Amino acid sequence: MIQIQGEPYLTATEAASLLGVKPTTLYAYVSRGVVNSYRQGIRRARLYREQDLRRIQHLRPSKGHHALPRAADWIGDL
Repeated sequence: MIQIQGEPYLTATEAASLLGVKPTTLYAYVSRGVVNSYRQGIRRARLYREQDLRRIQHLRPSKGHHALPRAADWIGDL
């Protein structure tokens, strides 16, 4: 976890682990506007605000029994 101006941010690996999803699913959430990612300096690495991740932990899929929606569940929903 990285602190930026007192606010905690997580790496992609940490964020995916917190949500219980694969990094590819995390990236799908970003591409669908479910969660924002932030560039870390000039590197390509992205950070995820912990507060945003905690906000979406309560989401449930439209199908199946996964803790969070899979990207495939959202096709046509947004």
